[in-house]
Amino acid sequence: MFEIVLYEPEIPPNSGNIMRMAANSGARLHLIEPLGYTLSDKTLARAGLDYIRLADIQVHADWPSCRASLGARRVFALSTKATRSYAEVAFQPGDAFLFGPESRGLPEPLLAEFSAEQQLRIPMRPDNRSINLSNAVAVVLYEAWRQHDFAGSV
Repeated sequence: MFEIVLYEPEIPPNSGNIMRMAANSGARLHLIEPLGYTLSDKTLARAGLDYIRLADIQVHADWPSCRASLGARRVFALSTKATRSYAEVAFQPGDAFLFGPESRGLPEPLLAEFSAEQQLRIPMRPDNRSINLSNAVAVVLYEAWRQHDFAGSV
């Protein structure tokens, strides 16, 4: 129903947790290379458990190839630099959520491709840098899914 996009993810357990979340929510996960791990990494498998084989995962060589695969879907870029809260958006099935690497977030040139309306933030206390990537994905994905009455769940 929704698309999760990880731009150059670095930490295997975060990606493993997100793979598990994708499998449990019906979201498709896109990984944009370079990855900070291999898909056979033991810590990735430990975090993802057996859900990795249940998740719909696509690996892309770069952002342009990922963007092309998303077609006409709306894409929202998550950034601590954004001014619009994710909670202000009426999400639509098929929307995609783009998250940057854990250590640096989305690069400025990539973020500049998105209008202010498409750049979203997760509110947090002032002077804090960010929240964990897998937690950020969960916050946004589950809000979008909630808006659609958790379609497809039991």
